Amino acid sequence: MNIQENISLKPYNTFQIDKKARFFVEVNSAEEIKEALTLAKDQRLPVFILGGGSNILLTKDIFALVIKINIKGIEVIQEDEHHVWAKVGAGEIWHDFVNHAIRLQWAGVENLSLIPGTVGASPMQNIGAYGVEIKEVFDHLEAIHRKTLTSTTFDKDQCHFGYRESIFKNVVKDQYIITHVIYKLSKKPTFNISYGAIRSTLDSMGIGDDYSIKDISDAVIQIRQEKLPDPALLGNAGSFFKNPVLSKDHFNALKKQFPEIPHYPHAAGIKVPAAWLIEKSGWKGRTFGNIGVHKNQPLVLVNYGNGEGEAIKALSERIQKDIKERFGVVLSPEVNFI
Repeated sequence: MNIQENISLKPYNTFQIDKKARFFVEVNSAEEIKEALTLAKDQRLPVFILGGGSNILLTKDIFALVIKINIKGIEVIQEDEHHVWAKVGAGEIWHDFVNHAIRLQWAGVENLSLIPGTVGASPMQNIGAYGVEIKEVFDHLEAIHRKTLTSTTFDKDQCHFGYRESIFKNVVKDQYIITHVIYKLSKKPTFNISYGAIRSTLDSMGIGDDYSIKDISDAVIQIRQEKLPDPALLGNAGSFFKNPVLSKDHFNALKKQFPEIPHYPHAAGIKVPAAWLIEKSGWKGRTFGNIGVHKNQPLVLVNYGNGEGEAIKALSERIQKDIKERFGVVLSPEVNFI
């Protein structure tokens, strides 16, 4: 392993925030993770685990051993007439895995095309888009306990998946490091084109009812590219806030005041797009020095260059306060503040 000191994390987070790691190492296997954890314990160093850096906002330097998970590989470990079980390294780029699945006609993740980040973050966040969440194709994962260095597995029930939630964000937060995720994908796809603009985008692409998982992926990519800035060109972490789920009474009260409010059914009530609330409040496209709210997608906060994480956090708090005062709605960040 190559332990580096005082390394800028700007290339390792999609907000492109220039904060430093006191120590930094990339690991390529479960054994290297254990070696790095042992080293940190011996040197009495705190540990910070870094995946794709697409769901974090750095507000300070990290005085710790930053362990960048770089475990690669996609392996079929089981299959039958209807399904294939793919074991994927936590360091694989998520969209690369989606493309791999599409090439092999494995269905289930096409609606999740172009989501930034790595495979290891997918169950932590229960990532989702366009009517699909990772829990629908998740089978189990492999992880290492940070203190005991023992390997263990978590099945779907043990992960306690919720809306952009899992057990790894609360009950066992910072206790495990995910090394591999096993997905159960379908050889006989069930298409989901009812959410958002997928159907109309397929129509605009000249694709009728005889579409494929590649067509759906292409439609999702087109929608995302039209609405969302490329993190390689403009610092951002995608959707900054979760879409709030309101009680029916709360929603009905808002609907009387705003008849045009978009909404979707949810098991816990009514889901309302956070982007609509933010745009309705006049934040869309506003800039504040080197940071701001994206001109096309108000759910995305952006770093126009040399922006500071502290400033982006303060902007997010201003937006939260305004939405609470206007609509009585509490917006929760998807992004983790560091």
